[in-house]
Amino acid sequence: MARITYIEWNGTRHEVDVRPGMTVMEGARDNGIPGIEADCGGACACSTCHVYVAPEWVDRLPPKDPMEADMLDFAYHPDAERSRLTCQLKVTEALDGLVVQMPEKQI
Repeated sequence: MARITYIEWNGTRHEVDVRPGMTVMEGARDNGIPGIEADCGGACACSTCHVYVAPEWVDRLPPKDPMEADMLDFAYHPDAERSRLTCQLKVTEALDGLVVQMPEKQI
């Protein structure tokens, strides 16, 4: 298992164990974490699972593939270095301790 911390835009923290092989998005969905909508169901066809990864994790994650990078152009307030789509982050033991923060949603 990998322990992942999801931080809502208002600072509310959720620490959950996510099974390897799942995505970070599926871990949020299956644990009832609010703020990661995943409207496309994980097909990398929307940006509603967008998060900011903690700075210390930027270089520890696999690089963005071109499809993820393109889809991040549609995310709310993307950050060139820290923004990721959680549907594209496959959980492994190496992600134990990952911290992600959701952006404030546009109302």
